Amino acid sequence: MAIEYKKNQAVFVDVVSVDEAETLLDWLQNKPNAKIDLGRCSHLHPSNLQVLLAAKVSIAVWPKDINLRAWLESILTITQAV
Repeated sequence: MAIEYKKNQAVFVDVVSVDEAETLLDWLQNKPNAKIDLGRCSHLHPSNLQVLLAAKVSIAVWPKDINLRAWLESILTITQAV
């Protein structure tokens, strides 16, 4: 599984595909204070990015991959401030 769900945190692992988006959305709708750990994520399908944007979720750990981090941080930090 590309997303490991813990009590109040979702840990993204390796490639997070389109198949994960619906489950992620359902989980986030039931966890309004959830945090996301992207530290081990190497690829994020845009459908999951849309879910994260809509949920305005807090990112606890950014990806280790500097390019992925730069891309996600530029998008997700702007929308969290709005």
